[in-house]
Amino acid sequence: MHIIKHLFHIDAPRSKVFDALNTIDGLANWWTTETTGNTEVDNVIQFSFGPHGVQEMKVTQVEKDVLIEWENVQGHEWNGNKFRFELDDNDGKTRVRFSHSGFEEADDFYAICSFSWGRYLESLRQYCQTGVGQPFGSETFA
Repeated sequence: MHIIKHLFHIDAPRSKVFDALNTIDGLANWWTTETTGNTEVDNVIQFSFGPHGVQEMKVTQVEKDVLIEWENVQGHEWNGNKFRFELDDNDGKTRVRFSHSGFEEADDFYAICSFSWGRYLESLRQYCQTGVGQPFGSETFA
């Protein structure tokens, strides 16, 4: 099984980063503007990417300001994949460890997903640091 991993720092308090990852408004400001659902454990969040479809993530674990984990329960090739955001303090910043697991092979789709996650995680950083991200569907989406 192959896993996408990213580790980066955000110059914002952990609580702010956690809220960006665990509120509908926060998620809509860095990943996709069409985000609905409930971020509590055992509930589902829907992320719509227009013509690219909808991803439904079941929230499997939440530990305030420390950890968020989802499992994809509906949406193309990500069915059954797991997504994990781990937060801690490091050198005055919030360190984010992200992983997306469930890839059977490191093929072109894996590479596209890894690149796209890098882009969206930078959007998360910008949203937390400046208040403006570049989510899918926004005027700032590049």
